[in-house]
Amino acid sequence: MQMLYRRVIFFVAICWLPLFLFSAFQGQLFGGGVAVPFLADVDLHVRFLLSMPLLVLAELVVHRRMRLLVSEFRERHLISNIDLPRFETAVKSASRFRDSIIAEVLLIAMVYAVGIAVIWRHYTALDAVTWYAGTSNGESKLSAAGLWFVFVSLPVFQFLLLRWYFRIFVWARLLWHISRIELCLMPSHPDGVGGLGFLSASVYALLPLLLAHGVMLAGLIAGRILHTGAALTDFKVEVAAIVVFLLCLVEGPLLVFSVQLERAKRAGGRDYGRLAERYVREFDRKWIRGGAPAGEPIIGTADIQSLADIGNSMQVVQSMRVVLLSKDTILLLAGAVFAPLLPLVVTIMPMDELARKLVAVLF
Repeated sequence: MQMLYRRVIFFVAICWLPLFLFSAFQGQLFGGGVAVPFLADVDLHVRFLLSMPLLVLAELVVHRRMRLLVSEFRERHLISNIDLPRFETAVKSASRFRDSIIAEVLLIAMVYAVGIAVIWRHYTALDAVTWYAGTSNGESKLSAAGLWFVFVSLPVFQFLLLRWYFRIFVWARLLWHISRIELCLMPSHPDGVGGLGFLSASVYALLPLLLAHGVMLAGLIAGRILHTGAALTDFKVEVAAIVVFLLCLVEGPLLVFSVQLERAKRAGGRDYGRLAERYVREFDRKWIRGGAPAGEPIIGTADIQSLADIGNSMQVVQSMRVVLLSKDTILLLAGAVFAPLLPLVVTIMPMDELARKLVAVLF
């Protein structure tokens, strides 16, 4: 854990501190004749002082929990002994792919070729005179702080973000390989998904990553509100898009098990249907048609409780889900996006009016 804290300090020192020092030297911390001085760039500070530390700290949380999730396939006996070597091969392959140096070099190249040259310049850079760019002969020109920002700070942040997307891809690839193995699913499992309910915990494992996206979105919107006169309500499409994107990012990899879940549900319906048919006929023959031994009391017999248990098992099988998606998952994901946006509500509603509404709701 101490090493992670040191990594956070290192990244802040590399990405944010030089920008502060360059801007101070340029005299653009508070003003300096620019529309957006350094200390007023909310998006920048949120990105490098909140979102980036979350991306770094997420490594410990995510990797520990993901390893536990993978081990659950063995612990819950979902993999037969015959298929265990295939499972171990898939896990080792994922580890090698995740730690690939070639993949990280390609990510760095993508950051400079696409992330900086296209996405930042054309979609996220502010269209104003700022601490990182001024105008000379009608053209935008990067300052010393801007050069560090564009060629060091921003690429480092985008690399950390892209590396997480790559690791989600590795996770999805591992799950796809596991889904090619015939799993020992139990249609009557009380988790309602054949024994795979533990995979829904992946959303909790990825919570720091989800929060980093929510914080990043909040910083971007706050910057547009403060410096371009936009309103929070102007970003409904962007907020909805990020929720859908994160839902696909987290839940998309789990869809690979839907085929096996649907097959297990159909097989379970047939098997438990036959078992219920057999038990009901014997129960009818014994207690309704007079087949019970003379003198055997019906009160206290275990037959009735067993009949109820069969019915409960049938209901579990019939209600079995074939998609590893729950209401709690959606609420948690939406909360990770909307919670960082709550402070921005004051931009569309005065604080005193907001306080009155909260008091009215709570009391």
